[in-house]
Amino acid sequence: MQVAALIWGIIVMLVAIVAAIPFLGWLNWLNIPVSLCGVILSVISRHRARFGPHGLATAGVVLCSAAAILGAIRLYLGGGLL
Repeated sequence: MQVAALIWGIIVMLVAIVAAIPFLGWLNWLNIPVSLCGVILSVISRHRARFGPHGLATAGVVLCSAAAILGAIRLYLGGGLL
């Protein structure tokens, strides 16, 4: 489950990078909810790995959170989020 959280975070971050290109800012409207779901998945997988290593889940939380924050900032600056 931790690997799934990391892969989810990588994909969401790649979409956030693509959404930073002009005229593709509408992708942020899809990217923000998907990245928030990724944060939830990462937190659940981090919680389930109580005694083992949980670095991959932490990386998933960081990537998904960063993608959501960057998407919200991009929407705010572009006038898509009032």
